[in-house]
Amino acid sequence: MPKRLRQQRRGAGKSKTYLAPSHRFLCEARYTFKEPTAGKVVDIVHDPARYAPVAVIETESGGREYLVAVSGLKTGDKVELGKGEAKIGNVLELGSIPEGIQVCNIELRPFDGGKLCRAPGTSATVIAHEKDKTLIMLPSKVIKALPSKCRATIGVVAGAGFRSKPFLKAGAKYYAMRAKGRYWPIVSAGAKNPVDHPFGGKSRRVGRPKTRSRRLPPGAKVGSISARRTGRKK
Repeated sequence: MPKRLRQQRRGAGKSKTYLAPSHRFLCEARYTFKEPTAGKVVDIVHDPARYAPVAVIETESGGREYLVAVSGLKTGDKVELGKGEAKIGNVLELGSIPEGIQVCNIELRPFDGGKLCRAPGTSATVIAHEKDKTLIMLPSKVIKALPSKCRATIGVVAGAGFRSKPFLKAGAKYYAMRAKGRYWPIVSAGAKNPVDHPFGGKSRRVGRPKTRSRRLPPGAKVGSISARRTGRKK
């Protein structure tokens, strides 16, 4: 019996080799406050779980909020959470944000903590307000209508341009991917050994039919899945 494919072993979720080290991650960096409050940025830290920095905000009640930091925010700044004006770093409801303002860490539903535009350098633009809905334009130019009660952070996520710096050597890329449990390096099926993939072997050509049944388990479906025909048309 051949060895299970790598995508099958990854999908099982039982091996530490293919699991993200979530015990090393700092936090989820989402909105946890329920009532409007204010706070002060006490630190901006790195989180191994993400490429964007995380702002540590100490609220008036003595609690702490961990939010994705925006460009221009610095230690010592005072921010408003759930109230105030449209200033960099403040968290407001979409319905109270003027049109044309850039926002990030946007909720899809009220109090879900923030789902959209969390990657470094990303932001959405508030376009219009319609009754209980707010229209925003995402970085992909898609216009989305969200409930006006959804919260968002004013500004652009910090850390833009991090991909501009080259890794220079394979070891640096290896440790960067390992920190987040990413699958790397990515090797083509034909370049693998026969025990690692049905297409593997000495030759880069498959050497056997690539057609696969639709009834195969997930992970074993490699090649042409339930193909009606193969080859070049005459």
